[in-house]
Amino acid sequence: MKFCKKYQEYMQGQQKQLPAVDFKKLKKILKKCRKDFESHQDHDGQSCPHHCPLCDGTFFPSLVKEMSAVVGCFNKRAQKLLELHLASGFRKYFMLQKDHAALIQEGKDLVTYALINAIAVRKILKKYDKIHYSKQGQAFKSKAQSMHIEILQSPWLCELMAFHINLRETKVKSSKAPALFEGCSLTFDDDKPSLSCELFDSIKLDIDLTCSICLLFFHDLLFISAYAVLRMRACIELQSYRYKSVKRDTVFDPVSLTCGHIFCYMCACSAASVTIVDGLKAAKPKEKCPLCRKTGVYEGALHLEELNILLSRSFHKYWEQRLQTERIERIRQVKEHWESQCRAFMGV
Repeated sequence: MKFCKKYQEYMQGQQKQLPAVDFKKLKKILKKCRKDFESHQDHDGQSCPHHCPLCDGTFFPSLVKEMSAVVGCFNKRAQKLLELHLASGFRKYFMLQKDHAALIQEGKDLVTYALINAIAVRKILKKYDKIHYSKQGQAFKSKAQSMHIEILQSPWLCELMAFHINLRETKVKSSKAPALFEGCSLTFDDDKPSLSCELFDSIKLDIDLTCSICLLFFHDLLFISAYAVLRMRACIELQSYRYKSVKRDTVFDPVSLTCGHIFCYMCACSAASVTIVDGLKAAKPKEKCPLCRKTGVYEGALHLEELNILLSRSFHKYWEQRLQTERIERIRQVKEHWESQCRAFMGV
């Protein structure tokens, strides 16, 4: 069965009317474009015409609109589901009354929805490049990421994967519950953790769970002079567990920036030149992501609560060590913050 038909059947089978990539409509646009393109007098068989009014005016705007609707719906539904799972008080009691099998199934449906729409976008862009003998479709992927409409970039997808693993490992299990993702797991490659999910043969998702800022700091220490090491002895002793542990650069208290990259919360604050008291929302718009160098990625940063629970359970000893060190640093920053506030109030 061709993917277009399979995709249409999947979307029609959804109980709720969900936004989708109109694969059939976009293919019709490309079909008409192909006829116009093949009849183009200057066509050399290698490159796309400088101007493609049909695609520029219809194809890409339609795709942007549909991708925005899909990722918006996914984020909203995932947020609602995970807020219910992480709720406390009366909301927690209400959650416990709900069928866990239903929660599991809803999360599974959301991940399936995200992945199958990601495949649809990838295939339609591939078809665009094939018709136009170009790489504009591939270039559009980068644009989609900068616009935050790439669904695989959504931090809620990472949270849903962690949510499934957390439910699988809890004592609350039901023989009637539907099977969880067979391919969704916390894996290790060269002692570095990552979340992996493989639901379809044509797509596999791997989310790296190492903090590049921690890793950079570790490698920088290797080049510090002996004198500098002595001066930094206290700091090194304070941080030593990071380098003795195999998982020395695993993200701690993880936060995802709007560009999709994941860091330790305190590392992200350091990169954004803000204190933990002020938080990432206080970061200036010009501050860049340490990896992709994009600006304006801190204000909408998301704390990955489900992932934090998963990692704390998986690396309990490491987490306890990190908690002790983070507590010392947090106290220091809070103390410095209030001292500066007092000096400013007194005009000193």
